[in-house]
Amino acid sequence: MYQNLRSHFAAAGTAALLAVSPDVVFAQTVEERRERGAAVILSLNNGTTQPNLEAMRQEFPFLAEATEAYALGDVWSRPGLDNRTRQLAAVAAFAAMGLTDLMKVHAGYALNIGVPKEELKEVIYMITVPAGFPRAIAASQALSQLFAERSEAGDNKPAGARPWSRS
Repeated sequence: MYQNLRSHFAAAGTAALLAVSPDVVFAQTVEERRERGAAVILSLNNGTTQPNLEAMRQEFPFLAEATEAYALGDVWSRPGLDNRTRQLAAVAAFAAMGLTDLMKVHAGYALNIGVPKEELKEVIYMITVPAGFPRAIAASQALSQLFAERSEAGDNKPAGARPWSRS
């Protein structure tokens, strides 16, 4: 049943994506897509794996595989946006939704690829308009915490501290 559900999910997702953008070339196997996703993580996280994804792989292997193959392997590695733009968009989206732990992970990636702290602060200022001051304030606190953590550990600290875990 698990394999059957997975096959249906993959087929439906691929069909929907190809209908929207038929010129996009996708890898044919889940393994190729996962490899692309793993390469995305390594490029953003200073050559190390993503702790959130690795922890998720232990408890929720299907969710980890879907994240790695689809979100990272298919979506994140698409042409059209550079990593810098993708990270700024992710920081803004997660901050606006109030998901500051995930915002922190992507802000860490942004720092890893050279986005200055001042630009990340500007993104937080921008979210006051669509998301309001409470979410911007929460995001600013999380960003300040990230800056402090990286300062203590050196600025090359890989991103990610298990925001989805119950600990």
